[in-house]
Amino acid sequence: MAYERLFSEGKIGAMTLKNRVVMTGIGVMTGDPGGFSGERDRAYFGERARGGAGLLITAVTRVNDSDGAVAPTQLSMANDRYIPSLARLVDEVHAGGSKMVVQLHHPGRQNFCAYANMAPLIEGLGRLVPSSWDKSLKMLGSTSTEDMCRPPMTTLAKHFMKYNLAPSAVPLYLGDTAIKGQPVRAMTVKDIRRLERQFAEAAERVKKAGADGVELHAAHGYLISEFFSPYTNRRTDEYGGSLENRTRFLREIIEQVRDKVGKDFPLLVRLNVDEFYRDIGIPGMGLELREGVEIAKIVERCGADAIDVSCGTYETLNHLMEPTTYPLGWRTYLAKAVREAVSIPVISVGMIRTPEQAEELLENGSMDFIGLARPLVADPLWVKKAQEGRSEDIIRCIACQTCKMQQMKNTPGGGTARCALNPRACHEYEYPAAGDKNGGGRVVVVAGAGPGGMTAARELALRGFDVTVLEKSGIPGGQLNLADKPPHKEKYEWPTHDLYRAAVQAGAKFVFNTEATPEIIDGYRPYAVFITTGAASIRPGIPGAGGANVCTITEVLSGKTSIKNEDVLLIGSGLSGLETAHLLTENGCRVKVFEMAPQLAPGAWFQNVRDVVPKLEKAGTKFYTSKKLLEIRPDGIVAEDLISEKTEFYAGGRVVLSLGVKPVGDLQNQLKGKYERLYVAGDAVKGGYIIDSTLPAFEYARQLR
Repeated sequence: MAYERLFSEGKIGAMTLKNRVVMTGIGVMTGDPGGFSGERDRAYFGERARGGAGLLITAVTRVNDSDGAVAPTQLSMANDRYIPSLARLVDEVHAGGSKMVVQLHHPGRQNFCAYANMAPLIEGLGRLVPSSWDKSLKMLGSTSTEDMCRPPMTTLAKHFMKYNLAPSAVPLYLGDTAIKGQPVRAMTVKDIRRLERQFAEAAERVKKAGADGVELHAAHGYLISEFFSPYTNRRTDEYGGSLENRTRFLREIIEQVRDKVGKDFPLLVRLNVDEFYRDIGIPGMGLELREGVEIAKIVERCGADAIDVSCGTYETLNHLMEPTTYPLGWRTYLAKAVREAVSIPVISVGMIRTPEQAEELLENGSMDFIGLARPLVADPLWVKKAQEGRSEDIIRCIACQTCKMQQMKNTPGGGTARCALNPRACHEYEYPAAGDKNGGGRVVVVAGAGPGGMTAARELALRGFDVTVLEKSGIPGGQLNLADKPPHKEKYEWPTHDLYRAAVQAGAKFVFNTEATPEIIDGYRPYAVFITTGAASIRPGIPGAGGANVCTITEVLSGKTSIKNEDVLLIGSGLSGLETAHLLTENGCRVKVFEMAPQLAPGAWFQNVRDVVPKLEKAGTKFYTSKKLLEIRPDGIVAEDLISEKTEFYAGGRVVLSLGVKPVGDLQNQLKGKYERLYVAGDAVKGGYIIDSTLPAFEYARQLR
């Protein structure tokens, strides 16, 4: 397929793009501490430029270094000192064949108020005493997201009287968000004037750095979009009330930016057109599509050259950065509504995963440019592969939320986002594309063809090792073959195909229906052995655990045990357990979920939990927390209430266990001391997320010498 529209030229203002693919801003935080672009940043963007995207847009580049700062490694355009490093980044992108636009941003109420107030101090110390960076970042990195949202961090912010700025003092309380309850200060007109000037001055610096354009971030619940929303904008002056007033802040920013950069410098606006509060049970709240389209018209009249359509806020995060269960192209109607109302180009993201899908969206007039963010994190060569007719080789993003989870975990300490399917993502500088080609045909045996095993096999084969993967079952995929079984989790089939194909193309050999025993491994006389053999569900040593009415979620998901139209007691509310409960409710079961912890899904990423729990609630599922399982009977369970310390009986027919997993077999111990180069990764160590298999397997494969 030629993808003629996808690979046709397009124009945004005075800027001509070689194709219709735009890497929209995504906050992976690859910059250097202090707001500068360094080697890590250049390697990340440079690889995606060489990968063929027509335009790359940076994310959340701040316009001041105090209340606008959100992370230590966030890019800044707040001062002229940042121009040289940005210029080097722009040169790298241009050398790769792409154009670069810098997205200017202020977080508004959606920020860690403690970091915003500490940032100037930390960065000032870092410039005076470079060694202080490490200590400062370690201090921030050891502070959890939750701790940053409560005393003493918030007390420190109050002491300095620098709350998060917003149109009105409306903190985040709705929905699920990691920064709930942060103190917020309503902006004065003086604050507004200052921020307008800072946006304009930052845009001028972007132009001086040689970038191809600037984008104003007016989406996702950040400051500019907070002025649009009737929920966050309660002002009674000229910046509140009517739509004309609520867009005044953006209109004045655009006017001042134009005064600084001229009319021919491309200016894009990333625009929220719907906040989706109705989908978290609060209808009539916030910005909705009708007004979003009217704002798009205003943006066009103000002289913007393109609109980058988006939606959602931190309080409706699953619409801003959707989980895997959302259907492909679900946002298309938003972009199409804007495109029908304006004459300037429209860019949009929203579960666009294949070139075929992108081509169709362009053909039917839904948008003018295809926005790809997470897909280009997962596969920086997405565009190049499509153009070369190799769309089958694309590693498709499954929207597992790992990048967001890792970004929130790592960036307070100066780290980056990571990707479950692309362990190199955001670390391209440390890990060049193919690694050292020094395998020399030496034999490596990989035990297990799950995501970790396939990742290790690909990397080792690319380096020139002779790789054989032994898999006990008849197919690759490992735990992925269970993860794709709950409702709307079909995208979890993709990594099995994509990682297996990549490993085979690299030269790895797979032997199925063969268990990796010490004797079989010895027969290969391997130079190194990788163990990625997966895990099995745990059965507790309590009375009745082996009863005929008891099974594990593995048995349900694998199809070994079929349960339909029954009363089910599911023990353990981890994410896999909740998703299994969803499958059971789809099969007509009446489900009760029991959890020993005081809250559901302890340790699971809140977006995924928030995605599945409302579906269970709608199906009538009952949840019981602080319940310790003591005994399983043919007609129910006995559990201790850990709060009242009372023993209680719960009636039910089937009991399904979701109590975690343990490594399969004893291969690690059997081979210990036998091979100098023995590596164990993933569920063979401890069960977890996909990245807990792929990342260590990748790193071990790169470390092998």
